[in-house]
Amino acid sequence: MNKKKINPIYYVMVVLMALCFFVFHTIPFLQGIFYSFTNWKGYGNWDFVGLNNYLQLFKDPDIFNAYSFTFTFAIITTILVNILSLVLACALNSNIKFAGFLKATYFLPYMLGNLMVGFIFNYIFANIVPTIGKTLGIDALSVNILGTDNAMWGIIFVTVWASSAFNTLIYTAGLKGISTEVYEAAAIDGAYGMKRFMKITFPLLATSFTINMVLSIKGFLMVYDQIMAMTGGGPGMTTTSIAVLIYKRGLSGGQFAYQSANAVVLFIIIAGISLLQLYFLEKREAKYND
Repeated sequence: MNKKKINPIYYVMVVLMALCFFVFHTIPFLQGIFYSFTNWKGYGNWDFVGLNNYLQLFKDPDIFNAYSFTFTFAIITTILVNILSLVLACALNSNIKFAGFLKATYFLPYMLGNLMVGFIFNYIFANIVPTIGKTLGIDALSVNILGTDNAMWGIIFVTVWASSAFNTLIYTAGLKGISTEVYEAAAIDGAYGMKRFMKITFPLLATSFTINMVLSIKGFLMVYDQIMAMTGGGPGMTTTSIAVLIYKRGLSGGQFAYQSANAVVLFIIIAGISLLQLYFLEKREAKYND
C-alpha cells in the first residue's frame, strides 16, 4: 500500500514554531541561567560571582516573605478553585435551571483576561464596595480591602472567580466521559448524593483532577497579573509574589543577575512540585483505573 504523502507545509510550520520557541523562550531561559552566576545589573560590565547570588537568596528577608506569601496564596487558591470548579461542573452536568447564566458568569473573566479583571476589581474594591459598606453601616466593607493587611483575600477572591472557568471545563469534560450505566448500577446498590460522588464520580474524575491540580499550583506559584493590576505588591510588600519581586527588583531595581538566580530557583521548585504531583496523582489514577 502506498503511504499517504504529508504536505511539506506541515513540516515548515513545525520547524518555524520550533525556531520561534527556541529563539523567544529557550535562549532567554539559558541566558538567565548564565547571568545568575554573574553580578550583572542589566547594563554595563559584569563579572562571575559563582554561587554567591544563590547563597544570598537564603539570607534575604524580602525573598523569604515573597516565597511565604506566594506559597500561602497558591495553596489556598488551588483548593478553593478546584472545589468551586467541581461544584460548578456537577451543577452544569445535572442540567439545573439557569445553567446558561452560570456558564456566562464563570466564563466571562476567562475571556477578559487577568489584567482586565484585576483593574476592574481594583476600581470596585476602591470605590463601589466602600460606598455600599458606608451606606449599610458595615465597617468591614467601608474600607478598600486592597489597602489593608487583608489584601491577599481580595486578590484570592478575584483569582478564584477568574480561574474557575478553565478548571470547570476540564471537570465538565471528565463528567461527560462517565457512562450513565455506572450511575444506574450505583442507584440499584443504593448510592445517591454525596456517597455516589465520593465513591464513583470523584474517583472517575482522577485524570481531570490531576490536570487541574498540576496546572493550578503551577499557575498560582507564578501569580503576577492580578497582583500588579490590583495592589502592585502592596501595601508595603504584603502581597508581593515571587514573580512580582523578580520583575520589580530585576528589571527596575538593578538586581538582574540576583533575580535571575531567584527565577532559576523558582523554576526548580515549580518543576519539582509538578513532578511530585504527577507521581502521586498518577498512582491514584492507576488505582482507580484498574
